[in-house]
Amino acid sequence: MTATDPAMTALAQGWCALSLLHGKIEAHVERALQSAHGLSVREYSLLDVLSRQHDGKGGMLQMKQVADAIVLSQSATTRLVTRLEDRGLLSRYLCPDDRRGIYTKVTDAGHTLLEAARPTNDTALREALAAASRNPELAPLVQTVESLGART
Repeated sequence: MTATDPAMTALAQGWCALSLLHGKIEAHVERALQSAHGLSVREYSLLDVLSRQHDGKGGMLQMKQVADAIVLSQSATTRLVTRLEDRGLLSRYLCPDDRRGIYTKVTDAGHTLLEAARPTNDTALREALAAASRNPELAPLVQTVESLGART
C-alpha cells in the first residue's frame, strides 16, 4: 500500500507520507551520526536540546521537558541521559532552589562532540531531504519542511 492508494483517506495518505519521510530522514541521519561520531539521532537530539539551556530564569529544563523535546518517554530519556553521562558527555546536579529537582548539563566533552557532529547532522539531513524530494509522494512534504527553515 502506498501513500496514494485510493482506498486510503486523504488524512491517512498524508500521515503515511509524513511517516515515510520521517523514517527515511531518521535512518539516513542515524547512519551518518553513528559512523562519524558514534552518536544515535536521539543522543544527538538530547545533546542539542540540553546545549541550549541557560542558567537564567526558566533556562534549565526538567526531565519531562527534555523528554517532550526529544519525543521519548521520561524513563527512556533517563536511560539515555545515563548512557551519555557514563560516556562523560553529560552531568547531573541538584537544582539549587529545589533539592528534589535534578538537572542535566552538557559537559565540555559533550559540547565538543556536539559541535563536531552538527555539520554531519546538517549534511545528512540535506541529503535525505534531497533524495526524498525526488519521490512524488514526498516532494510536497519536503517543500513544507524546507519552507519552515526559511522562515527563521
